[in-house]
Amino acid sequence: MRNAIIIVLVVIVLGGIGAGVYWYAHREAETTAKFRLAAVTRGDIVSTVSATGTIEPIEVVDVGAQVAGVIRSFGTDVNGKPVDYDSVVSEDTVLARIDPQIYQAALDSAQAILEQAEAAVPKAQADLEMKKAVLEQATNDWNRAQTLWNTKTGALADTTYDQYKATFETAKANVEEDVANIKVAEAVVAQDKAAVDQCKTNLAYCTITSPVKGTIIDRRVNIGETVVSSLSSPSLFLIAKDLTKLEIWAAVNEADVGGIYENQPVKFTVDAFPNQTFDGTVNRVRLNATMTSNVVTYTVEVTTDNSNGKLLPYLTANAWFETGRKDKILLVPNAALRWTPTPAQRGPFARGATGGKGQTDASSGDAQAQTSKDGADSGQQAKASGTRRTRARVWVVDGAYVKSISVKVGMTDGLNTEVTGDGIDEGLEVITGDITPGAVQQATNANTNPFTPQLPARKR
Repeated sequence: MRNAIIIVLVVIVLGGIGAGVYWYAHREAETTAKFRLAAVTRGDIVSTVSATGTIEPIEVVDVGAQVAGVIRSFGTDVNGKPVDYDSVVSEDTVLARIDPQIYQAALDSAQAILEQAEAAVPKAQADLEMKKAVLEQATNDWNRAQTLWNTKTGALADTTYDQYKATFETAKANVEEDVANIKVAEAVVAQDKAAVDQCKTNLAYCTITSPVKGTIIDRRVNIGETVVSSLSSPSLFLIAKDLTKLEIWAAVNEADVGGIYENQPVKFTVDAFPNQTFDGTVNRVRLNATMTSNVVTYTVEVTTDNSNGKLLPYLTANAWFETGRKDKILLVPNAALRWTPTPAQRGPFARGATGGKGQTDASSGDAQAQTSKDGADSGQQAKASGTRRTRARVWVVDGAYVKSISVKVGMTDGLNTEVTGDGIDEGLEVITGDITPGAVQQATNANTNPFTPQLPARKR
């Protein structure tokens, strides 16, 4: 009887142990995470620097007014239509006309003054000729008086001698004065001519013409509006010389500007045409940097062809500068470099013993932090350096656990990164993330109609 009791107890104990093992195994199976996997692929990669900029016309002429007045009318473009937005104009095309009445009156007044000054010149010249004749007579009388005076015969009185001398000196001074008056009159004429020319110029400024051939992209005045010209010329029209070629003024961060060079290929998109990619080339990097909130950026000019006229000035462009390219290389998603397993996922021997298949993971625990750092930063480091390499890890499924493969990472495009190393081959599936039962349950609940009656969970 005693032996039977012992046997029963042993059976009960063994059964409990077996049930516990079964429960623990099923619990582990339920809580063990499943993984999102991605295959190592072979393909091409392009390293880029992204920037945002504005599309600008290559050359813009701001047409202003140099005189003040009221806008009376607009001119006509090459199509015979009144000048307006988007009008195509030729050089010397009339853009607008300012009321010329004030400037015409000023010109008429200046011309009258000029005619009066010009008439004074011949009169002064006639006076000069008359006084030259008087001077000649006075000179002859003065010479005869000197001859008689030198003979000492007493035929010429002293008073008469002095009179001839004074008459000569007076006639000579009158001639010199008239010569000066003629010069003054001629100077007045020249001054009045300049005044007339200035009035003619101001009158001509009332007709505003286009200095270049191009397209009007902005009209800033209306008929009847008064234009006031002061220290700065008011802007009336903005003309783009050639819209078949445009520029992107892109702001590039100082950390990326070292990878920008002349004639570098650039691709960009605009919100107006989100499904189309445009091409351009770097023209130059401007040296006048801009600092905003301690962030230094440089303006990079990118030239693009716009022969089809699809791109419009001042659109916002999202540009990518190609800083490097590699073809037919092994690529892994950047998520595979960022993912780091938990100690439970790495197995019970992850802290220094040999793994389940003979792999030694002694350094895995110490390298975990470095692995995470390399995985998270490798994409940015490679992108910033173009071709500089750094070391990281990717993880693959190894039975019930995971194991790591050390790789060197190279160029990245922000989504995939170049990898090389032993054990990394095309088609190898690497881990990019976890799929936990909780996440699966959340996904299931998200796809469930909330108004459908829910049955209570079955207890196990």
